[in-house]
Amino acid sequence: MKMKICFLLAACSALSCSHVPIPALVEMPDGRFRMSATEITNAQYEAFDPSHRAFRGYGGFSQADDEAVVMVNWEEACAYCAWLSRRTGRPFRLPAEAEWEYACRAGTTGAYNTGADFPKEQWKVQENTRDKVPVSLQVAQFAPNAWGLYDMHGNVEEWCLDSLPGGYRAVRGGSHNTPVEYLRADYRCASIPQDRSVLLGFRIVEAARPGTKSPISVPACPENDRPGTETPVFVPADAPRGAFFADPIPYVLPPEDDGTPFYAHNHQPAVTWLPEGGLLAIWFSTQAESGREMVVLQSRFDGRQWTPARLFCKVPGRNMTGSALLTLTSGEILHFQGVGDAGEWKDLALALRRRRADGKWSVLQYIEPEHRVRHQVIAGPIVTGDGRILLCCDAGPDGEAGTSLHVSRDGGASWEDTGSIIKGIHAGIVELLDGRLMAFGRGNAIDGRMPCSISADGGYTWAYSPTEFPPIGSGQRLVLRRLQEGPLMLCSFGEQGLFVALSYDEGRSWPLKKLLTDGRKRVLDGGAWTGTFTMDAAHAEPKGYLACTQGPDGVIHLLSSRVHYRFNLAWLEN
Repeated sequence: MKMKICFLLAACSALSCSHVPIPALVEMPDGRFRMSATEITNAQYEAFDPSHRAFRGYGGFSQADDEAVVMVNWEEACAYCAWLSRRTGRPFRLPAEAEWEYACRAGTTGAYNTGADFPKEQWKVQENTRDKVPVSLQVAQFAPNAWGLYDMHGNVEEWCLDSLPGGYRAVRGGSHNTPVEYLRADYRCASIPQDRSVLLGFRIVEAARPGTKSPISVPACPENDRPGTETPVFVPADAPRGAFFADPIPYVLPPEDDGTPFYAHNHQPAVTWLPEGGLLAIWFSTQAESGREMVVLQSRFDGRQWTPARLFCKVPGRNMTGSALLTLTSGEILHFQGVGDAGEWKDLALALRRRRADGKWSVLQYIEPEHRVRHQVIAGPIVTGDGRILLCCDAGPDGEAGTSLHVSRDGGASWEDTGSIIKGIHAGIVELLDGRLMAFGRGNAIDGRMPCSISADGGYTWAYSPTEFPPIGSGQRLVLRRLQEGPLMLCSFGEQGLFVALSYDEGRSWPLKKLLTDGRKRVLDGGAWTGTFTMDAAHAEPKGYLACTQGPDGVIHLLSSRVHYRFNLAWLEN
């Protein structure tokens, strides 16, 4: 109690001297900078921005004056520092990562400034839960570290000054709802600068210039992807004549270098045809689907073979569940990505980046920035006849949560969540010739059959009915798309495994159903939740998350969780 009283007296003294709520500052032993003893509180931040009071209690967090402020993005934290500098004539800014870690450790060398373990009496909600549990964020409730700094582990994550590859900003310290292993003094995390979250706050330093740059590095995501540099040269193949079915091959190949993170679980692909020719496939790689180590990897198909995996996108320390790719007629490629805050894949923000025709990728930007449900991206976005971009996302983590629909009418510059529900998660969507939308999904079975959802108003309301197809379940994701020749194609799973169905009357009937096999016996590794399976005349792949595109030569490229299938309409109809 004595330490806390001394802290409050120091803060009050600063306030009475300057009429500005300057946080209590602790000078470092080397004299290079002073750091605020606690994270910036609601009262201190709202002296700069009174409108931020509207975020008090957001999600059940940070209601009182002396709780750490949250829902502040990086630019706003920097603006607070600039305001405080102007008002006081003293140089305030965010800490550099190296400064933060130096101050956190306070001369210690263990995982935490408390030693090898972080005491349970200082835990908040450090269990690995899917839901964020509200808890007090009052500062200085536990003993400070050896240099007098409070809450360096696990109250709120703290913005740092450093910029990381990809345009991200460093974050340190972990939060109230972060598993304890991510509270370590050396744990590297980052966020998109626009990020607002109930996990994120900040503290400040008084110093003219940043200190030593952090020695910790992260792999850089590709920012330049022009053909002839990182992209393999496309080897054009003659358009297949007649029925065509190629030998299935893997597209998930281990990286050739040690710098690309590659984990045991590789899953949830997206694929698109590149303007320069060939395919781009992406998928997540992780130890656990709820893990913060999750990265998005990529591989290229040059017409003959796939390249080894390399990094495609990673926000350090964040879960990256859900990706999609869409190539526009302009040659621009859109990459949609879910980005977590707490590490789980329930609460995601929806982000987008673009690869222009010259091959350069933009930085990842939020298009729907709130970390919440309805943002788990599903592969297979489409462009409608009137130019709208439609993106499906899972509406929640539950298998019966259904699918949400997000719409852009301006080429992806702005987005709207229609607020509706498509039956089934992981839904595939098509536009019918009369302008209606049709979607099939997993779960939410109707009369024991896969559900069909039809919308006549652009996705704002839906009518539901059973299809003739069996429902699919765990480890399975369907594809629904229109082939360039006109028919609708469904790729899904039945008792004998992966099948393809065609409709020539806009989904009213599906007269052609074919098991995806050429009859040859093969033993294949499906990866992810599929594992090893036998493909023969009576059996096809039993599970897999499917993604699909069609090349200009008519070849249909279907990816499961690890396997690349190639066939054409003539083979299906043969």
